[in-house]
Amino acid sequence: MPSTIRRAVIPAAGLGSRLLPLTKATPKEMLPVGDKPVIEHTVRELVASGITDITIVVSGGKSLIQDHFRPNPALADRLREDGKEAYAEAVEEVADLARRGHITYLDQHGPYGNGTPVLNAARNARDEPMLVLWPDDVFVADVPRAQQLIRAYELTSCPVLALMPMDPADSRRYGVPVVKEDLDDGLLRISGLVEKPVPAEAPSGYAAIGGYVITPGIVDELREQTRRWYEHRTGEIYLTDAINAYAASRAVYGQVISGRWYDTGNPADYLVAQMAFALAHPEYGPALRKLAQDLDGARP
Repeated sequence: MPSTIRRAVIPAAGLGSRLLPLTKATPKEMLPVGDKPVIEHTVRELVASGITDITIVVSGGKSLIQDHFRPNPALADRLREDGKEAYAEAVEEVADLARRGHITYLDQHGPYGNGTPVLNAARNARDEPMLVLWPDDVFVADVPRAQQLIRAYELTSCPVLALMPMDPADSRRYGVPVVKEDLDDGLLRISGLVEKPVPAEAPSGYAAIGGYVITPGIVDELREQTRRWYEHRTGEIYLTDAINAYAASRAVYGQVISGRWYDTGNPADYLVAQMAFALAHPEYGPALRKLAQDLDGARP
């Protein structure tokens, strides 16, 4: 059946400063996780979940993203001439993925903050809900994270945040939801988020992670934030601020995501994601496990 949500935005205008100097010339969204750049994992998740209109919000220096998804028939033809049919099909499959997701690109304009690219993309969304997924998150799940969020929206017709259980000691790293009601199957009614609380003050045992269903009411809150910013020009435009403002008087839900989350936005977590995908690869995994065993056995 067609998805009740057909639009999605991927904010990809960030500098990737936590990964410098690796991201000095290469956009963080194009760093490989397994045998694909990280943003391709996000696009594949969206297409697999029925999304047919993907907007990637970019800034200067991000042309490699467009080059990756752009058709390249000359390259495919050359590969076939060289007898490399599988490589040619792989090149064409990425372009077909972009076609099925109907990827378009927008340059980011407006105040700094992660709410601005969402507002940029919302200009084309009219009154439709849309998904927002960050391009440095990768989920491995039997049911794609995006599909789990869409299902929660279908049940509630309200904004939805992706959540995961967290170690209380990690609360300083996340926005932590205030849970009002547990509706079973991981669906929670929430009344807002507390940003990076100390463990003793964390309002729940869940963390908000990279994934949202945004409704027109949230977009209105982002517009109001931006209007105030242009009056005073202080601070940044944050999506969580808009969600909190909306949740003060209207319903917002969180969906606890079933699956494994990999954050690639900092060096340690990026290496963990790389290792996990490499170990799971049918060709590379056995060789890497043997290497790890050999290195472990060589320790004094």
